[in-house]
Amino acid sequence: MPLYEHVFMARQDASSAQVEQLTKEFSDILAEAGGKVARSEYWGLKTLAYKIKKSRKAHYTMLNIDAPSAAVDEMERRMRISTDIIRFMTVRVEEHESEQSVMMRKQDRDERGPRGPRGDRGDRGDRGDRGPRGPRGDRPDRGDRGDRPDRGPRPPRPDREARDTNTGGE
Repeated sequence: MPLYEHVFMARQDASSAQVEQLTKEFSDILAEAGGKVARSEYWGLKTLAYKIKKSRKAHYTMLNIDAPSAAVDEMERRMRISTDIIRFMTVRVEEHESEQSVMMRKQDRDERGPRGPRGDRGDRGDRGDRGPRGPRGDRPDRGDRGDRPDRGPRPPRPDREARDTNTGGE
């Protein structure tokens, strides 16, 4: 029988128990048609990249399916009818992965290292890729800027009189 990976997203206001019930319901549909679910993974409630049917979050579940195409078609038909399912996607694969899916692997996240205060991982240095700055904050490749004459202190503005700050300006 062909092998499939199937991911579906359930509404955010459904509980985890309701999502498990949906998973069992769709597994039973496959079993009735002569297929089986080799493995199912609940990925949790995750934030969506954009709103889908007025939802900002969704419960994600992945199923590894070993079933004929007619069984998968029937499961997808019932998912289209269900109001609890926001989106789903089925992909035919040559073989199922023997280990956990990428979404469930925590070790990958730990190897990347901690995030910095701006969300980056610090692999670009503290200045980013802008390069070093000179003593006055200008870029060294833009010239010294020492060719301008010294302007000296600012002259007083003629529209304002000098105020005595001790007496409150009187």
